[in-house]
Amino acid sequence: MERAVEILREILEIPSPTGYTKEVLAHIERKLNEAGIRTYYTNKGALIAGNHPEPKLVVAGHVDTLGAMVKGILPDGHLSFTRVGGLLLPAFEGEYCTIVTRSGKKYRGTLLLKNPSVHVNREAGKKERKEENMYIRLDELVEKKEDTEKLGIKPGDFIAFDPKFEYVNGFVKAHFLDDKASVAVMIDLMLDLGAKALEKLQVAFFFSPYEEVGHGGSAGYPPTTEELLVVDMGVVGEGVAGKETAVSIAAKDSSGPYDYEMTTKLIEVAEERSIPHVVDVFPYYGSDGSAALRAGWDFRVALIGPGVHASHGMERTHVKGLLATKELMKAYIEGKFGV
Repeated sequence: MERAVEILREILEIPSPTGYTKEVLAHIERKLNEAGIRTYYTNKGALIAGNHPEPKLVVAGHVDTLGAMVKGILPDGHLSFTRVGGLLLPAFEGEYCTIVTRSGKKYRGTLLLKNPSVHVNREAGKKERKEENMYIRLDELVEKKEDTEKLGIKPGDFIAFDPKFEYVNGFVKAHFLDDKASVAVMIDLMLDLGAKALEKLQVAFFFSPYEEVGHGGSAGYPPTTEELLVVDMGVVGEGVAGKETAVSIAAKDSSGPYDYEMTTKLIEVAEERSIPHVVDVFPYYGSDGSAALRAGWDFRVALIGPGVHASHGMERTHVKGLLATKELMKAYIEGKFGV
């Protein structure tokens, strides 16, 4: 297994729905610190890593994932919920999850349609999968609301779904490859470069905790930043060019075009190095780069990422796509700083 895939497996196993990313960020922090790479947190909770005091280039990926939150306790003791981010409910029906209370207790459950048994509900297959028609079945002996309250579960507790990681024939299958696939590649690249090289390279790595709700990349960058290279999933599907075995270079998404010069340079580097890549336009997509530009940051922004199939559902990418993304990041950094 490639190191990038092993890193990906590790961080996928750590729950991190938007708003509850402290555990995965602490894991990344330890891993980088052990390699001699310095880190610090922004006031908002993003993790910034790098050894140069005045980075001109920031590479950004987001650690937060889709998830849910307890909305209320139902009369039978099970849970109503509200989505965190654009969770595709039909793709998560039947999935196991962990409820994390504010006191740190963890309980297991399953996302289900209300009255899910076909032996008593002939309309089960026709019912629209939306929040009011679904619930979290709690794996505890509860029969009424008071039973669940005694467990310490309350509205506002986070719900994290299992990633279901599998690695087969070079394919990585899991929930939340958006954007943990990119984060794993960023970590892998930093470990490749090493602490000494990162003292000379004017580059920092930004791990965002709020991308899935639209404001992760809106604040916290080093004041010396001139360019932001966002590493997020490349779209694979009808009407786009993305492939799981390549890195996507986004010319435009829903927020508008990315920086012309940066994007052109990324394309030129990919062509010169024969890195498997596609240039693409994403029709329904925004990134931390979009948030940064809307917030008024005065730097150039470009977007790349490994091709990910079935986004916001049962996602899949390929090790070739991960390595192509890593190679393009590395080549761009080396070219920018004359390494």
